[in-house]
Amino acid sequence: MKAIRWTAYGEPEVLRLMSVDKPRPNSAEVLIKVHATTVTVGDCRLRSLRVPRGMEFATRLVFGITKPRCLIPGMHFSGEVTEVGSQVNGFKVGDRVFGSTGMKLGANAEYVCMAADKEMVGIPDTLSHEDAVSLIFGGLTALYFLRDKVNIKHGEHVLINGGSGSVGSAAIQIAKYYGATVSAICSANNQSLVRSLGADDVIDYTKKDFSEKHGKYDVILDTVGNFSFAHCQKLMTKTGRAILINVGIGTLLRSIFTKKLICGTASETKEALYFLLKLVQTGKFVPVIDRVYPLEGIRDAHSYVDSGRKKGNIVISLVDNIPQVS
Repeated sequence: MKAIRWTAYGEPEVLRLMSVDKPRPNSAEVLIKVHATTVTVGDCRLRSLRVPRGMEFATRLVFGITKPRCLIPGMHFSGEVTEVGSQVNGFKVGDRVFGSTGMKLGANAEYVCMAADKEMVGIPDTLSHEDAVSLIFGGLTALYFLRDKVNIKHGEHVLINGGSGSVGSAAIQIAKYYGATVSAICSANNQSLVRSLGADDVIDYTKKDFSEKHGKYDVILDTVGNFSFAHCQKLMTKTGRAILINVGIGTLLRSIFTKKLICGTASETKEALYFLLKLVQTGKFVPVIDRVYPLEGIRDAHSYVDSGRKKGNIVISLVDNIPQVS
C-alpha cells in the first residue's frame, strides 16, 4: 500500500510517500481502507517539534526520543471497513467509519488497523468522507473544552481567539449550539467565514484593540497560543474561565491549581464522535474545509498549514484523480 513515512523530525521534506506492507488486523481489530485523512496544526507541530516551551522532552518521550517511533504519521481518518477480526462485534465489512488513531498515529496511509472499542464510529451515507474527517480535530477539541471542561451555558459570552481555524470554527458552532454569545478574533479576510458560522461579533486583530474590554467574557478560548492567563483575567468576568490550548509547561502546571485556567489535551471518545454526527445531521454544525490535497501532496499540505493562513481543515483525499493544489 501507499503510505507517508517519516524517520526524522524537521521540515515537510522529512515526509516521504512510499510503498509499505498493508497492515493485518488482529482478532479485536478492523482493517479500514482510508478515503480521507487530515493534516492538522498538531501534526505539523509534532513533525517539526515546534512545541510550546518546556514541552519538547515530553513530546520526544511519547513519540520518539531521537526520531519518530511511529513511522506513519496522521491521527484522523474516514474510510471503509474491509476486514473484521474474529472477536469484533458492531462492525462489518463495507461499513463507513471515521475516527482517531490518537498517539498510535498511522492514518496517513491507504489502510489502517483500529481496535473496535477505540475512538471509531459509523457514519451515514449522506456524509462524505472529506466532511467526516474534518469534524474530528476541531470538533473533538472544542466539544471537550467547552462542554466537558467549562460546562458552557446559555447566555454566556465567549471570546474565541483564532475563530477561523479548525478548532475556532468548530468552537463558534458548538458555543452557539449551547446558546452562548460569541465574539471571534480573526483577520479581515476571514470575517465573512466566522460570521457565517454564527459569530455575533468579529474582531480584526490587526485593527481593533479589544484589551480595554475588562470583565466582559465568561469564557475565553485561545486556540492560537498568544494569550497569557494574566491577559485573560483582565477580560474575564468574576466567574470567567480561560481555556489556553497551546501553552508551555509553566502555564500547564499552573492550571492544576487554578480552577479558572483550563489547559491540557482534549480527550477523544465514541460518545463525542456520535455527538458531532448528530450536530451535522441536524444542521447545527458545518465542517469547514480549506483545501483538499492528494496523498502525494502531503508536503505541500504541511507547508500550507505551517504558513498560518489556513481556514478550517486541510484534508488529504486518497481517492483517485484528486488534483494537486496550486
